[in-house]
Amino acid sequence: MFQALSDPHRRGMVERLSRGPASVKELAGPIHLALPSALKHLKVLEEGGIVLSEKVGRVRTYRMQQDALRLIGDWVRQRETALNQAFDRLAQAMAELPEEEGQ
Repeated sequence: MFQALSDPHRRGMVERLSRGPASVKELAGPIHLALPSALKHLKVLEEGGIVLSEKVGRVRTYRMQQDALRLIGDWVRQRETALNQAFDRLAQAMAELPEEEGQ
């Protein structure tokens, strides 16, 4: 997921899709991408589990994968918890150090 979101064009597409489904043309136009380039970016997002696509006739429509970004949020919260615990242990260890003379 992080690699899929590492590109600014793909992040722009995700931003647009967060407001609702869109065709490849609707996604490519605002960021000035050729359709083949847009399709490559969308393939990366789909393989990353962030978007889903559906083709009806000649139009391929993309939409956000439900709860895709929740996984990233969960991961970030876990890292924040671990980091806070490490800082708490550091603060405790520093509080237990003997004070140096002359301070």
